[in-house]
Amino acid sequence: MGLAQYAIVPVQDEWGVLHDGDVKSRYATKEAAFELAVAAASLALREGHEVHVSAPGREPGETALGS
Repeated sequence: MGLAQYAIVPVQDEWGVLHDGDVKSRYATKEAAFELAVAAASLALREGHEVHVSAPGREPGETALGS
């Protein structure tokens, strides 16, 4: 099986999940984007793929949810 990679990335003033070179949706918080990525990664894992999920750490002045 292949490798499924999901990266939480900033998109203007929101967050997205980069997968297969594309960000298809935007989320108000980093946590919301992470939850979607983990759900998608769970399905990929069930199908037998190796899975990588990454999210950036908090920047100075940023809240825990990334807003």
